[in-house]
Amino acid sequence: MQTEVRESGRFERTLTVQLGNEELAAATKRAAARISKNMKIKGFRPGRAPLQVVERHVGADYLRSEAVEEAIQNIVPEAIDEAGLDPVTTPTVSAVRDDGDNGIVEIDIVVTLWPVLDALPDFGDIEIEVEDPAVTDEEIAEQIDALREQFAELVDHEGELGIGDFALIDITVEHEGSPVDSAGAKGLMYEIGSYSFIEGIDELLDGAEVGGTVTGDGTLPEGYSDAGGEDVTLSLTIKEGRKKILPELTDEMVEEASEFETATELRAAIEANMAAYKVHTQRSIFRDKVVEHVLGEVDFDLPDALLDAEVDSRVRNLAARLKESDISLEDYLKITHQDETSFIATIRSEADNALSTRVILESIAAIERWEVTNDELVDHVVSMLQISPEEATKVTEGWKADGQVETLTSDILRERALLSLVDSANAVDANGNPVDLTPVLIEVGIERNDEEPRDDERDEEGSEAETVEEHQAESDDEITADEHDEHEEQG
Repeated sequence: MQTEVRESGRFERTLTVQLGNEELAAATKRAAARISKNMKIKGFRPGRAPLQVVERHVGADYLRSEAVEEAIQNIVPEAIDEAGLDPVTTPTVSAVRDDGDNGIVEIDIVVTLWPVLDALPDFGDIEIEVEDPAVTDEEIAEQIDALREQFAELVDHEGELGIGDFALIDITVEHEGSPVDSAGAKGLMYEIGSYSFIEGIDELLDGAEVGGTVTGDGTLPEGYSDAGGEDVTLSLTIKEGRKKILPELTDEMVEEASEFETATELRAAIEANMAAYKVHTQRSIFRDKVVEHVLGEVDFDLPDALLDAEVDSRVRNLAARLKESDISLEDYLKITHQDETSFIATIRSEADNALSTRVILESIAAIERWEVTNDELVDHVVSMLQISPEEATKVTEGWKADGQVETLTSDILRERALLSLVDSANAVDANGNPVDLTPVLIEVGIERNDEEPRDDERDEEGSEAETVEEHQAESDDEITADEHDEHEEQG
């Protein structure tokens, strides 16, 4: 067997193997034995007919083509190993040339290699725009108002209503001139601005007067009655109005509703927690933008075979996860409103970005000649498995013995390369001013009561003032099971 390797792509090699007479003769015997197992040849048991007899029955050309296929199964792995190639996808046979007159058979085998970049461009001073994570007074006030909501009161209100107010309403719904009784309601207490019922109600109530009636356009949720998803005419009679009154923030309120004793402590904790969250969010965005910038600076194309294999793997993994929930891939595409073409295009783009990023990070580590120490391995295992250093040391030694430590090493080197890129970049705001993304220590959390505020009068009216949820529960009796699920999603 003679072999020749030539470069057929930046990360692809074509291995040409020439079969010798010995390989062909041995392959012909194996092919004849395999073929004869499925043949009934008089005087011979299956698989025992001589080569010449099998050749007479199937023909010399057919037997030779089967012999070449048989030889390929054996010589391909051997030839790749001898050539010192390390394929990352299943090698493919691209051509077979059989010169019967001279008895020469040549086989071309395409081998895809893992991309490694020998050099990278100078990225220079990278400036990445992010939002300033500074916490504003308005954001702090929003959080404090959420706490004050727990102690809010609803008081009678006359006149114009607005966002945040409550209205006791009767609703009638018409579709193309005919009433939709199942979508109507009487004595429904509704929070204006909650957008929790029929689309269009909030716009009609905002600015309406207590005691009046407003009429306008709306849209029923999908699956809600026979007119679900259709445009309808809404008529809202506003019987009563309530305004939400938030109390002043006091130390007593803070002590009751949180783990802090004073309003000053609460404000400081809210600011620190929000700063920590915003910095964390912007750091993540900053890192992703750095990677995106670097991908745009490095010019290389992934081998099609590698990209195809990654796409196939991602699709199969998704299908397996969906199957655990008794959802088919076809149903998933319908639920997410995707066709197969756009779905595969999205998966391919994500796979391209992920693989390209990995190639660049691994290439940085290789160019820098970085190595991973045993202490780094142990620390990585401690973080990954949340175990003690002593336990991590035992696990690491076990993985080394089993030859499973290479994956950990690659993970560590890629993370180091990513950190080196992030550290070399500068975060700036929209005006080009530096942004400090130093992590902030998170303070103790704030306990919250998520119950809606209710005053005594509203509780007493419970028998008359039906809630949105109660009304929807009654209407669900007229909706099929599938329609109900869609209605629930519309919320």
